Order: sequence, then structure tokens, then C-alpha cells
Amino acid sequence: MLPETERKRIIDLIHREVIPAIGCTEPIAVALCVARAAETLGSEPERIAVRLSANILKNAMGVGIPGTGMIGLPIAVALGATIGRSEYQLEVLRDVTPEAVEYGRQMIDAKRIAISLKEGISEKLYIETEVEAAGHRAVAIIAGGHTSFVYVERDGEVLLDKRCASSEDEEAGEVPLTLRRVWEFAMTTPLDEIRFILETKRLNKAAAETSFAGEYGHCVGRTLRCDREQQIMGDSIFARILSYTSAACDARMAGAMIPVMSNSGSGNQGIAATLPVVVYAEETAASEAQMIRALTLSHLTVVYIKQSLGRLSALCGCVVAATGSSCGITYLMGGGYEQAAAAVKNMIANLTGMICDGAKPSCAMKLTSGVSTAVLSAMMAMDGRCVSPVEGIIEEDVDRCIHNLTSIGRDGMDETDRLVLHIMTHKG
Repeated sequence: MLPETERKRIIDLIHREVIPAIGCTEPIAVALCVARAAETLGSEPERIAVRLSANILKNAMGVGIPGTGMIGLPIAVALGATIGRSEYQLEVLRDVTPEAVEYGRQMIDAKRIAISLKEGISEKLYIETEVEAAGHRAVAIIAGGHTSFVYVERDGEVLLDKRCASSEDEEAGEVPLTLRRVWEFAMTTPLDEIRFILETKRLNKAAAETSFAGEYGHCVGRTLRCDREQQIMGDSIFARILSYTSAACDARMAGAMIPVMSNSGSGNQGIAATLPVVVYAEETAASEAQMIRALTLSHLTVVYIKQSLGRLSALCGCVVAATGSSCGITYLMGGGYEQAAAAVKNMIANLTGMICDGAKPSCAMKLTSGVSTAVLSAMMAMDGRCVSPVEGIIEEDVDRCIHNLTSIGRDGMDETDRLVLHIMTHKG
């Protein structure tokens, strides 16, 4: 068992990274930044200028905004300025009403909102909001994390400035992990210390079941439950894993007012880290203790991989999140650390290179691809099958495999990111 001080640091890390969110986290983070700026201004903004990194812009263009029936950033910005409350964090728009949406439409029509690309920055997660009213001005900046405010100013008076955080500050919040350490924590930590992870099951399963009863996005989850599809795939654990996972994504990407438990700033990552594990555990009559340990293993694996990948990249987050759930399922199948490491290698060998072309309803299809591979990778690992070190980017050491994956997603796919954004913003 890890020492108590180390366990506490990891538990605090999970609490920071696994949090509730309503709606896609990129436009919601923009709404959060606008809300903080408006609160700092002290009155409703007459004009709002939002400047965003390319990755934020890409992920906010094609996704539904909860409670609005509308897609994209302008309505998120308008609502952040009027009914948003920064204390709600990623549930900043929970107080939305039809009247607020209508007023938001009027703000958009009156051209009070300007949204542009922030040039000359290296940070992939960057949101800068400038609001003005009655001769006063306020600025708020989020960078590095979806709720991480690094700068706040009113009328030239700097109220917060963390833009040049010291290396000591950065290291203080960092918890060094390896897959072995993730496994040891998940397997040996007293259950009462990690029982809170069951809240991921409650929220994300409820999101899926709400989606089954409605018409959301491309209805991938519902499609997988239809008679024709069940004739093809059968009424199996595998089919139910896919349907539950994609259904929760259907609802989230369509802008349903349904909270999900996110992981590392992404609701889809939280869904993919949770629901495959939950469905497999329930279908195989796993104990509550096994459920807790499997979910902890899955979520902490995702947090570990995202530490080196970064919040946003050209690599689809489904790859990362499904890798976590593959570890959780491997454990539930009776596997140990070696089998979990093999499952990770199998995942990396298969899914490296799946691009992120923004948050949108069809993300449910990508989650289905990722989770399908997660189940296959777990089954192969349990049968002693593992992609070998002579193949592609796989190495003997699983942590090196993970860093190979993240370096490709973080650095190697930068040009892919730029090309994807160009295509998205120049459609004919």
C-alpha cells in the first residue's frame, strides 16, 4: 500500500480532474471565462470580445449548448455574460432559462459579441475575454486547464496574475505517476478513501439512460439497441457497453441539460472511462469493491496519460479514455498488472493517430470505436496476446509506450491540428 501522504495527493488529484460538467467543456469553459469577466466588471457587458486558441475554437464550433437548442460559441458567450456564475465552474450555465436564451439571441443579433483566434500563443487551452460597459473594462483569462484562471483585471487594476507561475508552483500541483503506481493505488487504497468514485457511475449511467429515452445527436446509443442491430451484434455485454457509452455522448454533444462526470477537462473522456467498466461490472455481477477499484484504475489511468498529452491535442481523447476503461475491464476479468499493461500496449498499437476534429455529435461514433478496441485489447491481454516491441511505437516498457503515444499527439500532430482547423473554418 502507498504511504498515506502519497495516497492523499493522488486522491486530491482525482478530485481535481474528475468533476461534474454540463455540456461540452470547451464552450462551457468559454462561458465560465465570460462569466468571471462580467462579474469583475460588475454590470452586464455592452460589448464582449473573446479571443481563443485554435484548439478551443475547434472544439466549440459544432457542439450543442445545454438548454438552448443552439450550436456554437455565440450563445455560450451571451449566456455566460448574463446568467453564468463562475462559482458553478463547469456547470456555469445551470441556471439557463428560455427567457435567457431569447435575450442571448438578441445580444448576438445586435453584434455585441466578437469571437476571434488568438494569434501568437503556444498554449493549446487559452481563453481571453474582454468586456466593456459604461466606460469600464474587465479582462479574464483561462489557460492550461478548463477552470484555471490565470489573469483577471478591472480598469487596469490587476486582481489576479498567474501567467508566469514559478516552476515550484507547477511542481507543487503535479503528482508523478506510472502505470505501476496507478495500479498499486487502485488495488490497495482502503475502499472508504476512494468510494467517491461511484459518483461517476451514478451521473454517467443516468446520462445514458436519459439519452435512450430521447432524440439526441445521431442516436448512436439507441441505434445499437434496435432490433436490426441486435440481430447483427446480439444482446451481449459488448453491445450494451457500446450502447451505454455512445448514448451518454449523444446527449452531451447535443446539448442536453444533463450533468456528466468529466475526466481531465472532458466529459467524453469521463464517459468513456466510466461506462464500459460499469456495464461490464454489472453484467458480470462484480462486487461493489471490484467496481470501485476498476473505476479508480480506469479514471486514474486516463489522468496519468493526460499528464503528458495535455488538455487538448490533435489526438482524439477517446483513445486515452478507452485505454483507461480497458485497464478497468482487464482487472474485472481477473487480470493483474501485467495483463493491464498488455491491454494498454494493445490499445496504443491500434488507435494511435485517431484525430480530433472538434467536439460534435459524431463523437459518439469515435467513442464506440475506442471502447470496441478497449474490450478487444482486454480480451487479448487475458489470452496472453500483446503487441510486441518490434511493432511500431510499442516498447517493452509500458510507460515508454504511453509517452510515445502522447508525444505523437502533443507534438507530432501539430500540423494535423492546424490543417483540421483550416478545413473546419473554410468549408465551401
